[in-house]
Amino acid sequence: MLEFLQNELFWETKNFKRNEFLKTSGTIDTNVYFVEEGSVRIFIEDEDEERIIRFGYKDNIIVSLDSFLSDKPSEFYIQAIKASTVKVASKNDFYEFINSSNENLKLWNSILEDLVLQQMEREKDLLYSSPKIRYERVLKRSPKLFQEIPNKYIANYLRMSPETLSRLKKS
Repeated sequence: MLEFLQNELFWETKNFKRNEFLKTSGTIDTNVYFVEEGSVRIFIEDEDEERIIRFGYKDNIIVSLDSFLSDKPSEFYIQAIKASTVKVASKNDFYEFINSSNENLKLWNSILEDLVLQQMEREKDLLYSSPKIRYERVLKRSPKLFQEIPNKYIANYLRMSPETLSRLKKS
């Protein structure tokens, strides 16, 4: 599915250095990003603390969905965790592609449905007070995350200290 999207849609390739921002808070970003290499994170700042809500790594689509859908500024940041090669498509090019056939429209609906399901799982993760349960849920759902993303970011995502994550990984 993603291979088709990657090959059929007009993409501009951009390279981002480690810690470089694809998007900053308070900006409108209606681009769709396809991560070819490297990894990125989406986060907000809450009282001088970063709160990671999503990661993207090889073959993932990343978007500041609130800004993409509303054409309004978003509080989200998108930042490269590692040096990353990302394909970028504008909202106009993306919608032109989607509306060009029923198959492409079905693909978009499938992507949105998957995104909603991922977000529901993420919300459930945050409802559990036990760090162990949060860790086990994410490990089961996304084992590749633990290979692609440094522990300090995973700990933030799981709402625990890096030390707690380290203990859970050892047990």
